[in-house]
Amino acid sequence: MAPSAPADSSLAAARHRLRAWMLEGLADMAKHHPGPHAGPQSAHRGQRWWRVMCLTGVDYFSTLGYQPGIAALAAGLLSPIATIVLVIVTLAGALPVYRRVAKESPHGQGSIAMLERLLSFWKGKLFVLTLLGFAATDFLITITLSAADAATHLVENPHVSSALHNQQLVITLILVALLGAVFLKGFLEAIGVAVALVGLYLALNVAVVVVGLWHVATAPHVVADWSHALTTEHGNALAMVGVALLVFPKLALGLSGFETGVAVMPHIEGDPDDTEARPTGRIRGAKKLLTTSAVIMSVFLIVTSFITTLLIPEDAFKPGGTANGRALAYLAHDYLGSAFGTVYDISTIAILWFAGASAMAGLLNLMPQYLPRYGMAPHWARAVRPMVLVFTLVAFLVTWIFNADVDAQGGAYATGVLVLISSAAIAVTIAARRARERGWSIGFAVISVVFLYTTIANVIERPDGVKIGACFIAGIILLSFLSRVARAFELRVTSVVLDDMAERFIRDIAHRKVRLIANEPDQRDLAEYRDKLQQICTDNDLPAADDFIFVEVTVGDPSEFESELRVRGEVLHGRYRVLCLESSTISNALAALLLHVRDVTGAQPHIYFEWTEGNPFAQFLRFFLFGQGEVAPVTREVLREAEPDRARRPRVHVG
Repeated sequence: MAPSAPADSSLAAARHRLRAWMLEGLADMAKHHPGPHAGPQSAHRGQRWWRVMCLTGVDYFSTLGYQPGIAALAAGLLSPIATIVLVIVTLAGALPVYRRVAKESPHGQGSIAMLERLLSFWKGKLFVLTLLGFAATDFLITITLSAADAATHLVENPHVSSALHNQQLVITLILVALLGAVFLKGFLEAIGVAVALVGLYLALNVAVVVVGLWHVATAPHVVADWSHALTTEHGNALAMVGVALLVFPKLALGLSGFETGVAVMPHIEGDPDDTEARPTGRIRGAKKLLTTSAVIMSVFLIVTSFITTLLIPEDAFKPGGTANGRALAYLAHDYLGSAFGTVYDISTIAILWFAGASAMAGLLNLMPQYLPRYGMAPHWARAVRPMVLVFTLVAFLVTWIFNADVDAQGGAYATGVLVLISSAAIAVTIAARRARERGWSIGFAVISVVFLYTTIANVIERPDGVKIGACFIAGIILLSFLSRVARAFELRVTSVVLDDMAERFIRDIAHRKVRLIANEPDQRDLAEYRDKLQQICTDNDLPAADDFIFVEVTVGDPSEFESELRVRGEVLHGRYRVLCLESSTISNALAALLLHVRDVTGAQPHIYFEWTEGNPFAQFLRFFLFGQGEVAPVTREVLREAEPDRARRPRVHVG
């Protein structure tokens, strides 16, 4: 029995509401930024910088949950000294680099946009896709690794360990799903949760640090024993620094958070007179965010590495030990009691779970800035909620592949972080050099060398990180090119602008039949246009006396997807009218012009082509890669997709 009309109507209404909800705020996290003459901001006011800092801080500050243990495993008694090296690199290296990135790229694209400007055509797109692959590695592994680490803290808590034994994978998947649900609810809710979690977590860590320092101060022999053991093991201070430098790459996870700090810049509140071209207030807020978070984290890293090294037995840091991956939680339980320790565990679990929020925010801001603009993602990729679902599903897959194992994902995480920081350092070095800032150029070049060394050392020690990153890169490139092929026949022109001469041509010919001749410009001499006109008339059995306008398209950057179409009118050799266009593809530009002429004149335009010689598949590749190829059938296909009504569709003739 067929469903009733009211049932059909309610089902359609429900689908419409779901679609509207999914695509709500299409530009919230991937806004189209106006040009350099844009006026003051109005629609997007953003959040205070310290609130956005908490969103990035759930990633950055949450590393306190495992960084002291990593440092102790990597450096042993040298952990405090190795951590000081990390802090120096943070404050003298990563911080200046990203403060410059915030200035040079204030719309959230980060260093990738700075490097994108150096390369054009397809090589530039492939380079950006590669960097996006490492960014996806960094951000997605942040989501899965942090959730897995939170699950580990939960499973290892003495109060629930027996009930949750061997359930880490299930718990991790639940935590990832909850994170996605928060972002489906709304971005403002994510910031509110981050502020509460960061405030509580830092307050609890202050309590643990104060108690730890008090125990060190009241037991002077602890410092003396550590100092004596350090001297016995390493000899002099120079040897200690040398070893600390060698183990530094293993501590690189302590640098996470900077890339997300600039990725979420569009959400920082600016000054009332800010424009998208000159967001001075937003840049100032981003610099405050980066500096404040780096200073807070540096203080905590130094102090926590000191007290954990002195107060926790060395065997407890080893795999299977009670302090492995949870050094501060160990001190919280040992010195402040089971009740406080459990509260600390809950706080650590919560912030580790929500550390994925900063990564999710970074992904939601970064990916839509590039892939849809390249034509390498569907239109809905600019909307927040569909992308949240996509990233959540990918996080499920990664979690399942690695069985929620924190150690297995550590190499990929470190590789993603270091590649992005190294690319940022190189980008700001080039920017400083172009600005003729000799001192900054030298300084940033030295920083670049440090990060490149760290990246190479990390890759040599943990090559699995590059392999995982390569999988992300291959996946992004494959899906991007499939999307580009699927969208090849879209109109791909944002607007059509005619100069005065071109408008005069169109107004004049609109009184008769609108006939256009597609011409590939060569010598542009008198013979070229005379012969072309004669050939078109002969092939299509048209009288030579008919009124024609030549249309010529010059291909600019064929790797670009969407652009404005500017049309310039010329009169050549005293008699031939020519419309000159510049676009990334010939066919799409011609189709856009024909539809524009139809809409402004009300007449149905006709365009005439000659067949192109050659293999059809090779011609399609020429169209896909270089914007040329077999123009006539592609123009007709673009028109067919853009105008489903055959009666209103411009006519395409081929002879």
